[in-house]
Amino acid sequence: MKVEQLMKREVKVCTEGDTLNRAAELMWESDCGCIPVISANGDGRVIGVVTDRDIAIAAYTQGKQLWAIPVGAAMARKVITCHANDGISQAEALMRDSQVRRLPVVDQNEHLVGILSLNDIAREAQREAATGKRAEVAGESVAETLAFVCQPRSSHEVALAA
Repeated sequence: MKVEQLMKREVKVCTEGDTLNRAAELMWESDCGCIPVISANGDGRVIGVVTDRDIAIAAYTQGKQLWAIPVGAAMARKVITCHANDGISQAEALMRDSQVRRLPVVDQNEHLVGILSLNDIAREAQREAATGKRAEVAGESVAETLAFVCQPRSSHEVALAA
């Protein structure tokens, strides 16, 4: 199974100049916990991601209101992406190795075309199990990916990620 078969194609985005308040608003409206950050020049290139956790930690550590903090001050600049024609097992391996639950899906020019979450993969595994058809997405694989993603990072890794 390919990423394009499970990814969400309509993705809310923000730029690094937007406020964390705007990012939180988009997450609330879209019932999601991650917003890709695209370049402000309008070319659609993914330059970062901001999560609900990033927003909470930035508000706490900076002691400011969300409308006073730009997305660029809280977003992760190291973006782990995949491509629409990648296999789901390839995407899961990226999630495990990088300890992320969501992958922006980009084209060959790094332009955003969708987003794939571990939730999307888990729902597909459940759908396949319920229908009894040959499983392309194994529940055991999803559980293994979740276990890897949830592993605590060492304090050294946390310091490097900052």
